[in-house]
Amino acid sequence: MTERLQRRLAAIVAMDIAGYSRLVGADEEGTLTALRSHREDLTDPLIAEFGGRIANTAGDSILAEFPSAVEAVRCAVAIQEGMVKRNQPVPQDRQLRFRIGVNVGDVVANGNDLLGDGVNVAARIEALASIGGVCLSRSARDHVRDRLDFQFKDLGEIEVKNIDRPVRVFSIGTSDTPDLNELAEKKNNNESETHFPSIAVLPFKNLSGDPEQ
Repeated sequence: MTERLQRRLAAIVAMDIAGYSRLVGADEEGTLTALRSHREDLTDPLIAEFGGRIANTAGDSILAEFPSAVEAVRCAVAIQEGMVKRNQPVPQDRQLRFRIGVNVGDVVANGNDLLGDGVNVAARIEALASIGGVCLSRSARDHVRDRLDFQFKDLGEIEVKNIDRPVRVFSIGTSDTPDLNELAEKKNNNESETHFPSIAVLPFKNLSGDPEQ
């Protein structure tokens, strides 16, 4: 008798570094050290904090599983905002910046790793995300749309590699909406600036005709 596959519904976060090959080619040791630091200090602790677990890693990519779509999206946004802050002192051409895709779908357990259509869709959506941005499948968006105060832009039905049907994709912070980097930078600037009220004293115009008024 064939053993039944272990299936479950999960929120999947797929992420990798944009331009990783170029970064490694320019400075292999520095890039690997920076990636290890980002993982130890930011991405891995945040994944655990939001209730997720890392299912697989390969080079610069991370595949994480969450029991909650809301927490998966919150984690993705927190990672991108955290990376903006960590990249501030780094020259732009040396910055490590993630693309992140989030999908809710059926997955197949293979030990600690995950396989199946739910994982494949997350990976394809991740490739569509802007650098420093987050993209969601329709199923992920539908799970979080009334629970999170984010603006989701509908990118439409998109044909993606090795997926039989078009995937409806939504982005957080791309094109017409400020991306996560802009939002974080604006937030930092607002927090660092101190605004003082000002009073302007203007002369009155004498309408009486009496020069002593």
